[in-house]
Amino acid sequence: MKNDRKDIRALTKKQLQEFFVSQGDKSFRGSQVYEWLWSKSAHTFEEMTNISKETREMLKNNFVINHIRVDQMQRSSDGTIKNAVKLHDSLTVESVLIPTPKRTTACVSSQVGCSLDCQFCATAKLKRMRNLNPDEIYDQVVAIDNESRLYFDKPLSNIVFMGMGEPLMNYNNVMKAIEKITSKEGLGMSPKRITISTSGVPKMIKKLADDEAKIKLAVSLHSAIDEVRTKIMPFNETFPLKDLKEALEYWYAKTKSRITYEYIVWKDINDNRPAAQALVDFCKAVPCKVNLIEYNPIDDGHFQQASAEATAMYQNMLERNGITVTVRRSRGKDIDAACGQLANKSA
Repeated sequence: MKNDRKDIRALTKKQLQEFFVSQGDKSFRGSQVYEWLWSKSAHTFEEMTNISKETREMLKNNFVINHIRVDQMQRSSDGTIKNAVKLHDSLTVESVLIPTPKRTTACVSSQVGCSLDCQFCATAKLKRMRNLNPDEIYDQVVAIDNESRLYFDKPLSNIVFMGMGEPLMNYNNVMKAIEKITSKEGLGMSPKRITISTSGVPKMIKKLADDEAKIKLAVSLHSAIDEVRTKIMPFNETFPLKDLKEALEYWYAKTKSRITYEYIVWKDINDNRPAAQALVDFCKAVPCKVNLIEYNPIDDGHFQQASAEATAMYQNMLERNGITVTVRRSRGKDIDAACGQLANKSA
C-alpha cells in the first residue's frame, strides 16, 4: 500500500547503506542514492540515472520522496519573491527570497502556523498545525537557491529562520535541516550565513549555546519592559525578560557571538523615551546590534507604525550609547511577504 512506504529522506546515509546491503546490493549504492536526495535534490527516483531501472523500481515500491512543491510564486515590485509551498499532506507554508545588490537571502518557515501568540503577527493568528520536517525546511532553501540563480544570476548567500513558526519550538528538525544545509553532502553553505530568529525561548537559547551551534542569533524583542512586552507578546508572561536576558548572557559567554535584536516601534505602544531607555539598558547586557523594523500592517488596525520622529529618537539614543543600530525598510509588502505578514493569503 502506498501509505506504508516510508519517506526515504528520513533515513541517514548509514541506514540507506544498510538497506541496500539487506537487499543483497553493495553499500555504496546507498551513498549514490543519498547524493541524489540531498546534494542533487532529486524529486523522483527516475532522476537517479546512474542507478539501474530495477533498483529504481525497488526504491519506488519501498519509499516515497515527500518533496515540497512551489504552488504559487509571487514577485514584488522591489524584486522580492514569495513562494506558497505545498507540503506532501497538502498543508501550505510560505517562504521568501529577498534580493539586494550584494546578496540574496532566504526567509524560511519552520512550522505550519506558529506555537506562539504575538499579537502583531499574521502567522501567530494561525493555529499551529505541525512542525516542518528537516527535508521540508531544506527544500525551501533549495527552491529559493534555484530562484536566486534563475532571476538574479547568483547563488543564495544567506538564510534566516524568520518565516512562519517559532524555530526554537521545532529545535531538533531545524538543527537537522541546518546540518544538511551546511554539509558538503548537502548545500555546503557556511553556518555563519544562517540566522535563527526567535521570539525568545530561554531554555532553547541555552541549548543552542550548549550544542555549539555556529549560526547567528536574532531575537524579536519589541519591548524591554515586561508589562508592555506581555501585552503584545503574551508568552512573555511565561518567558519574562529577566529569563531571556540570562539566556542571552549564557549564549554570549559560550559563543562570543553578537546578538541582533529585532525591534518595531509602534504608535502609542512603545514610541516614548522610557521605552527607548529600557531598550538601551537591555542592550548593555551583552554585545549586540539593533534592527529597527518598519511595521507591516495585518489589517486589524490596532498596531500602527510610529512616526519617523519616534524612530529617529530610538536611533539617536542607541547610537549615543555606543549601540549599533540599523533602520530596516521592509521588502515585499505589496505581496504580503514582509516580516509578520506571512499567513497563507496566497494559498
